[in-house]
Amino acid sequence: MAATPNSNDGQMDGKFPRKDEFSKYRSPLVARYAPPEMAFNFSEVKKFTTWRKLWLWLAKAQQTVGLDIKDEQLEEMEANLANIDFDTAAAEEKKRRHDVMAHVYTFAQCCPQAASIIHLGATSCYVGDNTDLIVIRDAFNILLPRLARCVQRIANFAEAHRSLPTLGFTHYQPAQLTTVGKRACLWLSDLLMDLRNLTRARDDLRFRGVKGTTGTQASFLALFDGDGEKVDTLDRLVTEMAGFQRSYIVTGQTYSRKVDIDVLSVLAGLGATMHKICTDLRLLANLKEVEEPFETDQIGSSAMPYKRNPMRSERCCSLARHLMTLVGDPLQTHAVQWFERTLDDSANRRICIAEAFLTADICLSTLQNVSEGLVVYPKVIEKHVKQELPFMASENIIMAMVKAGGNRQECHEHIRTLAQEAGAVVKQQGGDNDLVERIRQVEYFAPIHGQLDDLLNPATFIGRAPEQVTRFLHEEVNPAIKPYQDSMDVTSKLNL
Repeated sequence: MAATPNSNDGQMDGKFPRKDEFSKYRSPLVARYAPPEMAFNFSEVKKFTTWRKLWLWLAKAQQTVGLDIKDEQLEEMEANLANIDFDTAAAEEKKRRHDVMAHVYTFAQCCPQAASIIHLGATSCYVGDNTDLIVIRDAFNILLPRLARCVQRIANFAEAHRSLPTLGFTHYQPAQLTTVGKRACLWLSDLLMDLRNLTRARDDLRFRGVKGTTGTQASFLALFDGDGEKVDTLDRLVTEMAGFQRSYIVTGQTYSRKVDIDVLSVLAGLGATMHKICTDLRLLANLKEVEEPFETDQIGSSAMPYKRNPMRSERCCSLARHLMTLVGDPLQTHAVQWFERTLDDSANRRICIAEAFLTADICLSTLQNVSEGLVVYPKVIEKHVKQELPFMASENIIMAMVKAGGNRQECHEHIRTLAQEAGAVVKQQGGDNDLVERIRQVEYFAPIHGQLDDLLNPATFIGRAPEQVTRFLHEEVNPAIKPYQDSMDVTSKLNL
């Protein structure tokens, strides 16, 4: 049964699952949500073809350094990299209770000339750990352009609404005005931190390389009759063939599981950012100020036809919660790795690393989709501003009265009394804030009646927010996403 990118789960090419697939559990991350590229990155096909590539690279490097390995053997291995009989491999693993040796045997079955040199001098972690590092690197390379696209879409949104005044909130209570674009820059600031963190985590990755059973390279030293320089050359050649610039100089049987902590920590941080952004959007949707895309035939509620639920943002929050919890796995795993390694890391790592990247990719896909279709309702925003602005403008009104010759304390008492009355109308009667109308009706404030419209202009309450948006986008956002300009045209279409 030869391997193809779609042979492992029936999901990679968008096909509907076979009937028998409904009789067993399928992870929702792949079956329901995940984009195909990341799902394939963590597939059995990618894993085991990479194992075979690693065996080929090792053999090529061993030949280069001087072992008696024939070109015909290498050609045979290269011709069978994707020719994986998964049924044979499964039967062998069931018999041998060892996944690596099962695949050594399966590979040897289709490479009889090369059988004697496959996995020569290597330990299981040569293919296991090195493949994990390749897959993790490739997973970061999938996430980073998508994250950059989210940044660009939100940056465009921020620029478009850089000067649109809106209520700021502290403690989810109305506070001084900001702008819709300035608030979006708060989201961008966090996403830029994530972009830097993911890039740094990817670039810090090294290859485990050719290290042997406990990291001492003893088996390879024996292969080359004690010539340490040849062992170093072997390690360097395989590292370069795998696309890494460096390998870890010291390892146990595995690369340090602290690396996994670093990887999942930055993904958890990204999860927290996306949760925060999508929570803000859910709150704004409740206020009817900003909404995520809502399709023509989309149904918000089976019972309430009028509803426009922010289901994309809710999904993102739900999955981001899962992503944030996964960092606990590598923390505990690393803490109990005794000496050169224990095997209680293996089963846990099969789950948490793949799930972290899949979940991060799903959340980013969702956030990109949302940010490509955000809808702003300026009139609703203006209404909410008008409800609160008279209270916020009271100090400006007092200052204007003082400039017109009034007494500050006397003016303050007039404003306080009128504000309490207006507040009662809002809270007890459910009416609109009529503070300004009350001020217009009081003779005491006659000297500034003609100034009230200017004193209550929302644009005078947003400070330097528009300028901050422009400067932030120019100095920080645009340079950060410039390396990803060639991938910016990809849009995000969600199946659900």
